[in-house]
Amino acid sequence: MRCEKPIGTVAVPAEQGKDLTVQLGLVGLGKMGFNMRERLRRAGHEVVGYDRNPEVSDSSSLADMVKQLDAPRNVWIMVPAGGPTRDTVHELADLLDEGDLIIDGGNSRFTDDKANSAFLADKKIGYLDCGVSGGVWGLEVGYGLMVGGSEQDVARAMPLFDALRPEGPREEGFAHAGDVGAGHFAKMVHNGIEYGLMQAYAEGYELLTAVDEVKDVPGILKAWTRGTVVRSWLLDLLVKALEEDPNLAKISGYTDDSGEGRWTVNEAVDHAVPLPVISAALFARFSSRQDDSPTMKAVAALRNQFGGHAVHEAGPTSGASPA
Repeated sequence: MRCEKPIGTVAVPAEQGKDLTVQLGLVGLGKMGFNMRERLRRAGHEVVGYDRNPEVSDSSSLADMVKQLDAPRNVWIMVPAGGPTRDTVHELADLLDEGDLIIDGGNSRFTDDKANSAFLADKKIGYLDCGVSGGVWGLEVGYGLMVGGSEQDVARAMPLFDALRPEGPREEGFAHAGDVGAGHFAKMVHNGIEYGLMQAYAEGYELLTAVDEVKDVPGILKAWTRGTVVRSWLLDLLVKALEEDPNLAKISGYTDDSGEGRWTVNEAVDHAVPLPVISAALFARFSSRQDDSPTMKAVAALRNQFGGHAVHEAGPTSGASPA
């Protein structure tokens, strides 16, 4: 049987990475990292986790975690993007040795990956960037993985990827996207698409609730989950949310953005790629944070000026000063 490149001193046969046991240091045991540790352990891998919360950590510090690992070491980072990830990479660089491997599985920007990879290359430490999708459901159903880096490093980490991805053919839950940065670039675009899909479902939901003729909005959405061209896991989750809170009365419309939607739109501008849907979905999130939109105030004022259309007086919660 043809073998892929070595994982440490062990060759990895194609499609059989999941049969090998790997030792891993996992930094960051929040909602994603905690469940990833459990899924990896269920697959038989040895995971030594580190988190600032001692209640979930398997080690007292990064140094203690590294000390518990055998060389050549594999370390996976699941901490917030930007400064926290960069600081963790630099601290690990002083603790690890030549031949060790770092995988960044957070939501880092792809340009940060190139800087991290170049920094670690001087110390002869390998680097992979891995976009991870699956959220809190990944423990049971698996995680979609998009990886950037060398073929040798990807093959070395394949038993970990095979344990984390969904059951079934590898190519239906895992992609070696390209060189360093490609994994997080793919995840960035994935999240941009997610913005657009969620916005479309949400707008459809609002229109359904706006007409008197429609009596069972949750029922309509649930009926769409089988046999229709708009069925998806996101639609399933919207149906679940409505079953738990039929009028979404417990939820504020204020919607954060993780930053990846912004990065997607920025890259689209830089490459002259039109993204009207994703851009509109991002801007809609900005609008959600305004109790009384200055933009819509200006629109109302203009309609009044050119057409004499009525305007509504500002109420006590609009931010207007009392008369």
